[in-house]
Amino acid sequence: MHVNESSENYLETILMLSQTLPVVRSVDIATELNFKKSSVSVAMKKLRESNHIVVSPEGYITLTESGKKIADCIYERHTLLSSWLEQLGVDPQVAVDDACRIEHVISSESFEAIKKHISEKTDAEI
Repeated sequence: MHVNESSENYLETILMLSQTLPVVRSVDIATELNFKKSSVSVAMKKLRESNHIVVSPEGYITLTESGKKIADCIYERHTLLSSWLEQLGVDPQVAVDDACRIEHVISSESFEAIKKHISEKTDAEI
């Protein structure tokens, strides 16, 4: 199921855009990421060929089950890590930027340990 960092970013972006837009198109992704539409088109072709997205005849992009699984995983890492870093006193923008980098390289084992630690700390505070 492993894909490269760039693909993970695209899948996460599609997930986030799908939560706020009625449909997601390549132009929406290009605008969100500040990328050229041609670069996004190449990436969408690769994601389509690897069965992580489906593109309708109208150009609407939808995550497949495997694409959604990857996007959900990356998005969970991003939100938990950025929130945790902010709680540690890191500037919110730095926390978001760092989380964007960490979310792609952290092992599942380390992420689950951090998640467990945060959960136990939260439960102890209640």
